[in-house]
Amino acid sequence: EANRMPKLTCFTCGQINRVPADRLSQKPKCGVCGADLVNGKVAELDEATHSKATRQDELPILVDYWAPWCGPCRSMAPEFAKAAAVAAPSARFAKVNTEEHTAISQRLGIRGIPLLILYNKGTEVARLPVRDPGAGAEQHPDVQRGAGTGPVQGPAITTTALNFGAP
Repeated sequence: EANRMPKLTCFTCGQINRVPADRLSQKPKCGVCGADLVNGKVAELDEATHSKATRQDELPILVDYWAPWCGPCRSMAPEFAKAAAVAAPSARFAKVNTEEHTAISQRLGIRGIPLLILYNKGTEVARLPVRDPGAGAEQHPDVQRGAGTGPVQGPAITTTALNFGAP
């Protein structure tokens, strides 16, 4: 495990980096632009970086598909940011503005937002519509297993949602 070097896409410049698994908690930086690769923050993705990261990264990525006009999306954002800090370095969190990047929404068949999609090693693992993001209720059991399509009842996104083989 310590010799494993997962691929991570830099969310800033799009460069693929290999990082020793035992250094993921040490805030590794991109070899090209110097940006943090694993920093516990939510990154805003453009279409090219989204495509590369969700297909090639070897660390789980939870992506929030949202739009500025969406009230539930905005009310979920602070909890999503807190969860990103807790989940690092086991997973990375990102968001995509579906209004700016309509091609992503169309390609993924996104019909409603907010929507969380969990990717692991290039595969969509779970699609998690968020219902009533202000409720703060328990996570849907499928989320805790890291699979399924049931709606999340609130914004409480925890690392248990990512227990599906992360390094």
